[in-house]
Amino acid sequence: MLPPGGKLRLPAQTVWLKIVFGDPNSVLAMNTNKGREYCLIVEGAYLTEAEAEHALRDPFIEDWVEQTGRFRIHNMGEIEVAPGVALGSLGVVMLDERLFEIASVDPEHPLTEHKAKGIAEALRRQDMFDEVSVEPREEDE
Repeated sequence: MLPPGGKLRLPAQTVWLKIVFGDPNSVLAMNTNKGREYCLIVEGAYLTEAEAEHALRDPFIEDWVEQTGRFRIHNMGEIEVAPGVALGSLGVVMLDERLFEIASVDPEHPLTEHKAKGIAEALRRQDMFDEVSVEPREEDE
């Protein structure tokens, strides 16, 4: 049963459903608001995206090997950088010399501000980048 007003808030993603009564052209109207996507802007002494990506991944892979004794490429989806964020779901894009964006490569699971802050904290602990900041991600389109 829906609460008054015909809206239901589902956990995790913010999804609103609105049942439109008395409208012959619309039985169900749906509006999705996933919130704003966030990314990390990092600065470091890396000349390419590949070098920055290694700087992002290597400390977490090393920790994984210490804990489990081995690493296989499919483990990238199991290694958590922050709660709810797998290492394999992050990508690196070079913005400028020594400046990179780290963001989710999974369009179904963009980074929330909370998750981005968790990743930033983990990256600061690993100390692989000189500067780490969390910013709203700019729309590509």
